[in-house]
Amino acid sequence: MEISTLKPIIKVAALCGSLRKASFNYGLIHSAIQLSKEPIFKGLLDIEYIDISPLPMLNTDLEVNGTFPPAVEAFRRKILEADSFLFASPEYNFSVTAPLKNAMDWASRPPNVWGDKAAAIVSAGGQWGGGRSQYHLRQIGVFLDIHFINKPEFYLDAFQSPEPFDSDGKLIDEPSIERLKKVLLSLQAFTLRLKAK
Repeated sequence: MEISTLKPIIKVAALCGSLRKASFNYGLIHSAIQLSKEPIFKGLLDIEYIDISPLPMLNTDLEVNGTFPPAVEAFRRKILEADSFLFASPEYNFSVTAPLKNAMDWASRPPNVWGDKAAAIVSAGGQWGGGRSQYHLRQIGVFLDIHFINKPEFYLDAFQSPEPFDSDGKLIDEPSIERLKKVLLSLQAFTLRLKAK
């Protein structure tokens, strides 16, 4: 009898903290989705972008008899079904964005659907490349029982010269593409470790 050595597909829910159509951070998610199809990942990563824009602002009055508004129910289901998470977190006023925090709060309502899963953070922005938002996101993750990879870190100055994104928001800077690939490899390995427990 032949025993399969194939590893399971890892379902990654990718969330972007910016709602702007031409967001650099969405560009990072788009690039991650394209990179995940490369042979180096052996077909193990399935990254799905989860749109957080339909979510209403958190208001527990919207919870009725243990149910949530339809957009929230659908979002929570996606988070629950995911094996791990990829956050693209821009930095607003030294912190995470309101839409991203709102999404995290909705999915943390009892029962918390974030718990005991791996995650990675990527950021693009000004001089610090969104890096300061990552530390706040990690703090939030502690309470929600999200296990972030520690290395490599990824933050990108979106306004450097030459520009790392093209006019369509696609990441074109080769060193940054290689760094993003390393983040995904680390997320893949860490997710498999957690799932094996």
